Amino acid sequence: MTPPTPQEPPAGPPTRKALRSLLPVLAAHRAMTARTCAAALVDQAALVALVTLAAHTVGTAVIDGRPPSAATVALLVALVAVRALATWREMDLSHDLAYRVLALLRVRVFDGIARSAPARIAGRRSGDLASTALGDVEALEFFYAHALAQFLATGTVFTASAALLGTREPWLLALVLPAAALLLALPVLDGRGRAARGARTRAALADLSAETVETVDGLRELLAFGALNRRRARLRAYGRRLARAQRAEQSWEAGAAALRDLLVVAAVIGVVAVAGHSAVEGRLHGAWTPAAMALALGALAPVADAAASLGQAGSLRAAAARVRAAAEAPAGAPAPSTPRPLPEGPLGLHLRGVRFGYGSTPVLDGVDLTVRPGETVALVGASGAGKSTCAHLLARYWDPQEGTVTLVPEDGRPPVALRDLADAELRSAVAVVGQEAPLFHGTLAENLLLAAPDAPPDALDRAVRACGVDVLAAGLPDGLGTAVGERGATLSGGQRARVALARALVAAPRVLVLDETTAHLDHTGDAELAAALAATAPGRATLVIAHRPATVRRADRVAVLEDGRIVEEGTWQELASAGGALTRLLSREATATA
Repeated sequence: MTPPTPQEPPAGPPTRKALRSLLPVLAAHRAMTARTCAAALVDQAALVALVTLAAHTVGTAVIDGRPPSAATVALLVALVAVRALATWREMDLSHDLAYRVLALLRVRVFDGIARSAPARIAGRRSGDLASTALGDVEALEFFYAHALAQFLATGTVFTASAALLGTREPWLLALVLPAAALLLALPVLDGRGRAARGARTRAALADLSAETVETVDGLRELLAFGALNRRRARLRAYGRRLARAQRAEQSWEAGAAALRDLLVVAAVIGVVAVAGHSAVEGRLHGAWTPAAMALALGALAPVADAAASLGQAGSLRAAAARVRAAAEAPAGAPAPSTPRPLPEGPLGLHLRGVRFGYGSTPVLDGVDLTVRPGETVALVGASGAGKSTCAHLLARYWDPQEGTVTLVPEDGRPPVALRDLADAELRSAVAVVGQEAPLFHGTLAENLLLAAPDAPPDALDRAVRACGVDVLAAGLPDGLGTAVGERGATLSGGQRARVALARALVAAPRVLVLDETTAHLDHTGDAELAAALAATAPGRATLVIAHRPATVRRADRVAVLEDGRIVEEGTWQELASAGGALTRLLSREATATA
């Protein structure tokens, strides 16, 4: 099969606001920013002064036959030393500043992704997110390490150099000023095209990153189905698209660089001609002809470099726009302005009149469901009925569009809505364990302590024993200290389920939501975990989302979700004998698996 040709992204350029958004980050490093700019200014000024003085000294020696004085030689040596020291200091400070700022940006990007997850990242690929968090942030190093201080220093040094040229021969300004204006106008005139080319490059790089991550993650399946060659061809197609975007961007920049060099050389030749003519007419000392050439070159070269930096603004703007969008992503569930405290003691949960949908697609249409403290309720329904959506609302990944989700104290005190709780208090009270709860690269113990890193050893031991993780650890080389690999790749699906459940129990939640958690376990393992859960915390409210009849049968009550509503509720015996929605659901599933 021919791999699909990657589609080119829209060419609309990111706005200039994206680049301006990079400046406030420097507020936390004002002193270092000032030192960096000062070092860049001294660096450029020392270079211009050095070449100008050296040229004037040579001109004086040739024309007047006077060797340089000891003071002049000493000043030249001092300028060499200052230039060397300033160059080193500017490089050290600028990169120190840049990497500090990039570290802060990475944290902000991660906070934005975490804050908006999963509401606004569900449709984005993990490789694309990684490209923003790493590649796009890294691309901004040039802005913070070079461009900012360079622009400030170039403006100051050029102004001083042009003023000095003007005091010697006003006609020299007629050459230097237009040349500088043209150098800076070139990238500005091509602003939209440059921004569009930069956006295409960043988008192509992000897409290639996403494809690469997916390929690595799915390598087993690609090998098993003989699809590796097709996938390799697909990667090549994305690689060619990136190469095309990079070639287009670099070709334009190469042409712009040639034009900048031509302008600088033409201006310097003009300066030499004017200065020479002025020297012949006696308006300018002959020694100032080489000095004027050096001064003009020293003034215009940094302007050309600044114009080259502006030439990278398109790619920088695209990277900045992606970073800004991630860092400033609104929260999927906003934090309360005044959090309410959660009472001590057992808690139940209550969904009342809950309506929710993804975009224009309604999923829940007035769900009413109660789980009392110490009770286990099974929520069942056909695939796509909205069971996992209920779990997501209980985890407060989203807030319901209508209705409320509350935690109800056992002692009759007023219920507390999830939207009124501080995030830390909500996470300590409610634990949601999904079917594919991922494990992280690290040891088994580190994964178990994820929700409660300061949990006492006895709490960890109880959870490990309750979920059978002690038996699992006994068969591993280093017990709980064994590395489980990225996403728990060294464990089976059933083993990962046990670890994920134990991880939740270590934190001792008062409300537990299990979304097909035991689907990877056999009937015996499922029954063992159910018994262990009942024994570990008698007062805990537990909502079990499951398809397996044996799992549902063990619940105190069963609620059937159909067409976005709870259409039937009662004990297993009551519903099974009523021949209603539960019976129809079990019959359909039995037919599907027959």
